[in-house]
Amino acid sequence: MKMANAAADNEQQGSADKENRSISGGSLDGLALQPASVDIWDKKYRLKTMEGEPVDATIEATYDRVARALSGAETGKAKQEEWYAKFVWALQNGAIPAGRITSNAGAQAHKPATSTINCTVSNTIPDSMDGVLRSVHEAGLTLKAGCGIGYEFSTLRPKGAFVSGAGAYTSGPLSFMDIFDSMCFTVSSAGGRRGAQMGTFDISHPDIQDFIRAKREDGRLRQFNLSCLITDEFMQAVKADADWPLSFPAAPHELEDERVEIIWRNWASTDGYTTNDRGEVACRVFNTIPARKLWNQIMSSTYDYAEPGFILVDKINQMNNNWFCENIRATNPCGEQPLPPYGACLLGSVNLTRFVENPFTDEARFNWDKYREVVSVFSRMLDNVVEINGLPLEQQRKEIMSKRRHGMGFLGLGSTLTMLQMKYGSEQSLEFTEEVARQMAEVGWHTGIELAEEKGCAPVLLEEFEVTTEMLARRPEMKRDGYNLGDMVTGSVLMGRYSRYMQQFPKALQNQIAEKGCRYTHHTSIAPTGTISLSLGNNASNGIEPSFGHMYSRNVIREGKKSKEKVDVFSYELLAYRHLINPEAKPYSELENEQLPDYFITADDIKPRQHVDVQAAAQKWIDSSISKTANVPTDFPFEDFQDIYQYAWEKGLKGCTTFRFNPEVFQGVLVKEQDLENTLYRFTLDNGEVVEVKGNEEIEYDGEMHTAANLFDALKEGYYGRF
Repeated sequence: MKMANAAADNEQQGSADKENRSISGGSLDGLALQPASVDIWDKKYRLKTMEGEPVDATIEATYDRVARALSGAETGKAKQEEWYAKFVWALQNGAIPAGRITSNAGAQAHKPATSTINCTVSNTIPDSMDGVLRSVHEAGLTLKAGCGIGYEFSTLRPKGAFVSGAGAYTSGPLSFMDIFDSMCFTVSSAGGRRGAQMGTFDISHPDIQDFIRAKREDGRLRQFNLSCLITDEFMQAVKADADWPLSFPAAPHELEDERVEIIWRNWASTDGYTTNDRGEVACRVFNTIPARKLWNQIMSSTYDYAEPGFILVDKINQMNNNWFCENIRATNPCGEQPLPPYGACLLGSVNLTRFVENPFTDEARFNWDKYREVVSVFSRMLDNVVEINGLPLEQQRKEIMSKRRHGMGFLGLGSTLTMLQMKYGSEQSLEFTEEVARQMAEVGWHTGIELAEEKGCAPVLLEEFEVTTEMLARRPEMKRDGYNLGDMVTGSVLMGRYSRYMQQFPKALQNQIAEKGCRYTHHTSIAPTGTISLSLGNNASNGIEPSFGHMYSRNVIREGKKSKEKVDVFSYELLAYRHLINPEAKPYSELENEQLPDYFITADDIKPRQHVDVQAAAQKWIDSSISKTANVPTDFPFEDFQDIYQYAWEKGLKGCTTFRFNPEVFQGVLVKEQDLENTLYRFTLDNGEVVEVKGNEEIEYDGEMHTAANLFDALKEGYYGRF
């Protein structure tokens, strides 16, 4: 592979008329980016002056800016130039840093207050008015910097609980979530990028039913994704059709009251609470509900509203490399990064379509050697992002510098399988998916060990941790290995030898990390990659997903427009097939000369269990988590729908999300013309007249043209005219 000429080639940035660049590599030379892809790059990732004038003349110039900024973290001019050239090569061959890096790296002269970090989690929100409002303030600063943020709200006492300091009863966690929701919309409106938040909630909290139903109210908590923290204990109770106690940490006087039922549970924080030697907190039982009833409420809401999501928190903590120093209770907004309080993580994805040779033929193959080289270079590139993180809070900066987390994943899996003539969800596709994830992981860990020897390992791995009763209970093999209470053990040993995730790898790799450490504690996660797939990936399929469709529409936010705008897009594999095989090809055509092969499938063609199977194939080798959505048809039976989540738990996933198109409730980001054509929306005019319009029809309203579906959604949800 050639890297030597990368720097020289990149200097020829060209002029703005070359924005609609071709995709380099193999027989797909000359395949131009579709207009929607160029438009998204221009609006989201192209660096511009405060006056709106382009600084990045072309996409190559964007790559050049990012490579310069990240190679600047190397020591000495010679190394900086060496790695600048290699970073450019990687960017031109499938490495795509996440949006915050692509947008903000090397952009300090034009937007100095922005961050290169996509994912954060807030502090553990204290159960006090002062604590909540301080958390709102910190979240506002984080969102202003362009980061997404997650929070756990079940640390707040339930509705109706007495607050002794105020001499009153609390309004409960949901009312405080409304404050965060309003803050997020205000900050994102001022900052030009839509804010992203995740709210998690423990399945045992007394207000869990209010949390599950929250989004049934039009316009409420629309700046949040919502997910329940589901425990193995709860899933076993559902399976056994047992009762489920709803509880909250007990106050001192409640512990002394014989009438109060007390149970012991893992909790987000032990500060100020009574604990046992296993680290569990004494909790007061407020109410008991059949576990199956609570389960059905979650399923019903998810079926109708696509929320709340499903985070298997025990699995997350069991498989966490930092199991010895973290208790994870929240994730970033899309769920692929479970993080501790003040945790932060940067992201990047490898575009798998760039490694397919001879696509759509019997000679189609995946170039594993090139893939491994890109992953290795990209691992160093992402590690360098830590040095220019731009996080607004000192606690966030300390956390990321201590653990140096990054989340490398991949995008274009569905498109790549099609180019290799495989069907998404088939046994062959599962084997391929697992191999992609395994090789990314192994290369990343070997690179991390090499970087630790060259630059030093993650500081947390040099720290010593005391062996506790809780630690020995979670890792009984430590006792067999001769560790006793009070012994001191380095983080590198606790990660290398006792991480359940690392124990899947060969002993030699485990021992290397235990003895030498690693540059980072986490290396992989799979993000949804929506806009980078559409823009820099020419609409390669998102993340680990199949293609949503091959010709469909995407709803995008336009500054100054009062509703979302519908943009037509084509899948990358359709464009590639037209370029290489048949220029007339189109989906669902009845004409023989226009038909696509049967391996051209979309999300609607895939059974829900197949979605879970693909996620499980990758999850084994992904040290963080995976953002994945199982799309199901509008008429999918509810009984079958419930089985998806049970199956996800049985397969050992860390989370599960579904989406069923339900036009009565909301518009998705991605929409099919057929769905809009088949949906009628009712508008009531000022004179009381009711008008019915198909979802794809254009309507003039308030001096602008809107699709009926997007106008209806904007008016119903209360965001009309607020972008």
